[in-house]
Formats: sequence, structure tokens, C-alpha cells
Amino acid sequence: MNFSNLKSFICRTTAITVMLGMLLLSPALAQDWIRTGTGLGVEHVRIAVPDFKASTQDAKNPDMLKVFNDTLWNDLDNAGLFDLVSKSFYPLGLVGAPADVKFESWSAPPPNASMLVFGNLGVTGANVTVQGWLYDVKNVASPQVLGKQYQDAATSDAVRIIAHKFADEIIFRLGGGVQGIAETKIYFVSSRSGHKEIWAMDYDGANQRQVTHLGSISLSPRISPDGSRIAFSSISRGAWEILMYSAESFKRPFLPLSPFTKLAFSSSRTGDPEIYVADPAGGNLKRVTAYPGPDVSPVWNPKTGAQIAWVSGRTGLPQIYTMEVDGTNVQRLTDQGYAVSPAWHPSGQFLAFSWMRRYGPGAPGSNDLYMMNIAGKQWVQLTHDGGRNDFPSWSPDGRHIVFQSSRAGGEQIWTMLADGTQQKQLTFSGSNSQPNWSWK
Repeated sequence: MNFSNLKSFICRTTAITVMLGMLLLSPALAQDWIRTGTGLGVEHVRIAVPDFKASTQDAKNPDMLKVFNDTLWNDLDNAGLFDLVSKSFYPLGLVGAPADVKFESWSAPPPNASMLVFGNLGVTGANVTVQGWLYDVKNVASPQVLGKQYQDAATSDAVRIIAHKFADEIIFRLGGGVQGIAETKIYFVSSRSGHKEIWAMDYDGANQRQVTHLGSISLSPRISPDGSRIAFSSISRGAWEILMYSAESFKRPFLPLSPFTKLAFSSSRTGDPEIYVADPAGGNLKRVTAYPGPDVSPVWNPKTGAQIAWVSGRTGLPQIYTMEVDGTNVQRLTDQGYAVSPAWHPSGQFLAFSWMRRYGPGAPGSNDLYMMNIAGKQWVQLTHDGGRNDFPSWSPDGRHIVFQSSRAGGEQIWTMLADGTQQKQLTFSGSNSQPNWSWK
């Protein structure tokens, strides 16, 4: 079997009790390789995003425009690629169509913009139409970079989706051809219903909704690369099981996944927690670790599908390791403290993980998130003494990380750029943990 073509996803079973528990670059050098490797090192584009203009007289327009304008601005601001010009610098008057653009007013100070995003929105009956443009205002002769028109039902949800789609088009054009993440989802565990259930939300924290209604304990959601399946661990019929649901209907799927799809998970079926690999139905089970001490939290290398990173307590406190899918070529990546929750960057070049570098009675330090260059084992700290930070998960563009943190009191979901900047809280109700970012 050609494992280099695997499209695999992982599920970490929690039927076990995990035993809790290099080279350091200067901050400047560390920021260089992080920003270069994650695509954040490009020169930021100075972009102006004036509010879209109403194109009809419908009474729904003000509400629809607010949703659209707020969503578009936030999507571009979250991208980490742009310097958004403050609206206080904008010239007077709305810009709703190409004829409204006065190039010098936008390209000269105080806006001093390189790019201008503008357009219009209008509700007609039950439908809404949005027209949007991206102009290079420094290029008067041939300014248009992008022009799009969208039509959908005149609802807030539909308008949010249109804004996400337009933002992703802009990010793709100006961000090096990498797909944007505005339409992606984040799956997580929440106790707000009274039980630990699987929930989902948009990448920016909007539209939080309950996925499972099992009335039990469900943990560790993992979404498949094609976005069609979600696997998680749950107590079912009195025992821990790995369940798989359709990500669209949130019911048990009946159609099989690709024969190349594999599950990696930890199980204590032999007494000592070990890593296993199996097909989605549980067949072709193969044990790939066999060493005293717990082996847990396996994650596939998404680039190759041929390597697994995981956590092992074989030397005492838990540390991060990598190995081939058959259990060979074991490499230890962390060499001290208490390291858990590895998450592989989409490129396969980096791991994010939670690490308490100084661990033990009286030892200073906290659980912070770190990022390691696997080839050189160089690492850098991304969060700094802000409670317990754990369970990082990469966005599909490799520019963002979602994680859980106790910095605000209870466990909540946060996001940040891959270099540790722009940290934002996404959940506020109940206890929320173990986020996993969808692949598309």
C-alpha cells in the first residue's frame, strides 16, 4: 500500500488515563523561520475596505449590510496578511461600483492604500445580490484584480457565507495562492448542555451549535481530510468506543471511506496504552508501539500520511515522539519537562504542542504552546504564562492555530496566528476544550 497517498485522520481514544506530566533560537531568528514556514512572512498589503453600499431600497438592507461588512472586515483582519487602513482615514462618500472610485483619494495619504475592496448589496424580495471588487489603486490603467457577484437567500447566515467566500477570494489572490479559511469549521468539546458533547462553530466563533446529543461523555473530535466524517471517543454501552459520524447529517455514516483512509488511536486493550492503526471499520488492526509506559495522542503527518507523532511516557514524564506508520524509525523530539498534544502543520515541517518545560514540585512554569521545526528540532514558545494552554490544532492554510486555554478562568477555545500573535477568545459559555480545525 502506498502510504504516501494516504488521506487519513486520527482519533485519540480517552479510554485510558494519560500519565500527566534541542535547540533554542533567539526570538528574532525563531520568528524568521516561523513566519517563512507558515506563509506569514510576506510583506503585508495595505488594504482599504469601506462599507458596501445598498443597491436597492429594501428595508432589510441595513441589517444585511451590517452582517456583511462586519464579517468581511473581520475575515481580512484575521488573515494575518494585511494592514487594514483605519476607516477614519477614508474619503467621504460610499464606494459601491467602479465608477465611484477616485484613485488618488485612496492611493495618496492619509489612506495610502495599495488595494481597495468595495461593492454593493441589495435585497430584492426573498433574495440578496452582492457585487464586490478588488482594485489595485496604484494601477489606474488596469486596476481590477477581482470582480465577483453572489446571489442567495436574504438571510443573515447566507450573507455571512457570501462575505466569507469573497474574503477567501481576496486572500487567495493576495496571499500567495493559498486558500483562505473563512469557510472552515472548528469542532470541539463543550459541557454547556450538561454533558460533554461534540460541538461545531465557524472559524471565527460564530454559529456555535451542538453536534452530538448522546447524553454521555464525548471527547477528542477529529475531522477527516475531505470534511465528510467526524470521529470521536465516547462512552457507549458502558465502555469507551470510537464513533464516526457524517459531518453533514451528524448521524452514523453507512458509506465506507476510501480504502486508503486509516485511523490511528490509543487503546489500553492489552493493559498498557499503546498506539494502533486500523481501517475506518476497525479491521486490519495493527499495533505499532510495544514499550512499557503509556503511548497516546497519535497524529498523522498530513503531508505524507506515512509518519505519526505521538506522546509516550516510556522514559517517565510524557514526551513527543515521531515514527513511521509501521512503528519504525522512532525519534524523540522533546527532552525535558512534560510535553503533550502534538499537532502537525499541514506542510509536515512543524509540530505544535503543549509543553511544561520545568515540571516538578516547586518548579516555575506553566503549560504553554510551542512550535518545533522537526528537521532541526528548533523550537519557539508561542504562549507565555497565560494559564494552561493545550490541544493545539492547525488551520488548513497553516497560518493559524486554535487551542484551549484556562487563562480566562475556565477552559475556553482561543485562536492565534502561527507566530503567537493576535490571540482571540472564541467561546465564552460553559467549559470548552479539545478543538479540531476542519481541513476545508
